[in-house]
Amino acid sequence: MPPVAPLVPHHGHSHLSALLQALLVTFLWSTSWILIKTGLDEIPPLTFAGLRYVLAFLCLLPFALRPHHRRQIRRLTRRDWARLTALGVVMYTATQGAQFLALDRLPATTTSLLLSFTPAMVALLGMVFLAERLRSLQWVGVCLYLVGAAVFLYPVDFPAQQIIGIVIAVGGLLANAAAAVLGRSANRGGQLSPLVVTVISMGVGSAILLVSGVSTQGLPTLSVSSWAIVGWLAVINTAFAFTLWNLTLRILSATESSAINNTMLIQIAILAWIFLDEQLGAREVAGLCIAALGIALIQLRTLGRLGRWGRRERSDQVAT
Repeated sequence: MPPVAPLVPHHGHSHLSALLQALLVTFLWSTSWILIKTGLDEIPPLTFAGLRYVLAFLCLLPFALRPHHRRQIRRLTRRDWARLTALGVVMYTATQGAQFLALDRLPATTTSLLLSFTPAMVALLGMVFLAERLRSLQWVGVCLYLVGAAVFLYPVDFPAQQIIGIVIAVGGLLANAAAAVLGRSANRGGQLSPLVVTVISMGVGSAILLVSGVSTQGLPTLSVSSWAIVGWLAVINTAFAFTLWNLTLRILSATESSAINNTMLIQIAILAWIFLDEQLGAREVAGLCIAALGIALIQLRTLGRLGRWGRRERSDQVAT
């Protein structure tokens, strides 16, 4: 390892660069919600999601075919394949399918608010199945989120289509939480590269998603603008953005990464207001801010645990 002293000035520059790159990634991910809402005018939701992630899988596949990763893939056991298949079905087929279906029926800001409860759901599942007790501050965070969500959604008077969308979004929330637990299991121990985990699970999940979409919703003739949206979402907002995010994890702490990621709830609301004409009053803005604070408090214990073991894995994270 090189001496530490000569790297100190460079480290400060690298840290600032990593912060800016992480902010760029969250901005790209936030724009995904706007692009998805726009693309849903022409592309059926499941087909749309399948096209996005199949194309993203094809972008990442060449990196997974490098000799080191091919050796890992050849050593996969039946249990490994079963676990990665399950991860793909939950993380991509169920979670992303539900997100696109919910966005087809709900405003982007509402969908984002509902799905942002994922860290709390993961913590609650950990309490039930892993005997991981929540700290008092985390319970405060859960309560704050629920208060914020109630303030944002009040008065509860939704059209039938939006009620269906909320039910779908809650299903996506549960699937997303389950995916987080499965992903932790698949990456635990550092035996598999995160790139291998991502490519295999994404390949399986996206293929099922695309087949399901085309068989039930069809594949319409897409305009050039629709193909451009699909391509941008797959190449830039998925393959490139997740790769860049994992590179920033080599420098940023778990707390910093989570804090930056939590800004997406507000970013999506602002972008939806600008580009989708989703109007927000003072009550909705207050609800979003309260919910975002609650999510930040919920993640505190998880971040402490990640800080202890996450650095051991970051040097191997290339893309997800």
